Amino acid sequence: MKRRLVLTASAAACLLAACGKESTSGDGSSAGGSGGKPAPQPVSIEAIEQKAKGFNVGSTMAARVIYVFFDPQCPHCAALWENVKPLKSQARFVWIPVGLIGDKSVAQGAAILGASDPVTKMEENEASVRGQQGGISAMGVEDAQKDAIKANTALFTSFGFTGVPTIVGKHAQTGGVVTIDGAVPAVTLAQKLGLTAPGG
Repeated sequence: MKRRLVLTASAAACLLAACGKESTSGDGSSAGGSGGKPAPQPVSIEAIEQKAKGFNVGSTMAARVIYVFFDPQCPHCAALWENVKPLKSQARFVWIPVGLIGDKSVAQGAAILGASDPVTKMEENEASVRGQQGGISAMGVEDAQKDAIKANTALFTSFGFTGVPTIVGKHAQTGGVVTIDGAVPAVTLAQKLGLTAPGG
């Protein structure tokens, strides 16, 4: 079983290794079912590069680029933020905010993207989320930044993704596209992406 959780109105707290989009049907069916939803498009690194708006963490000179879709309200995303730090020297991580959990997610994502130093703002937000403080204040963010979060979310769901964090990258040895669900430890992430495990 994948470690995901589909949220309901009464269960906004994320309890497993990933947070999910609020369910409207409650039947657990995936996109592309008989409910009239379009079938998900294949996961495309090129589409993410062209359409997603995020911020860089790690070596800007790294040949390897790993994309992380996250929701600023998701505690598992906050855990992953810490988990990937030992791998920053091996890859450039592009963190892409989406708004799955609610309007506050959109506003906080916009505040992070619009900050003069998004990494510092993200660190502040994730520390607040880990401390169950609700994340950063997101007053007065610009509509253009909110629109960017909504576009990120649309791209995210177009791939059929339903839970955050979701990590997309190319395997360092094979070049194949790898998709990873949930707040996996750094060792597991390194193994799945063909990177050197921390301490290895």
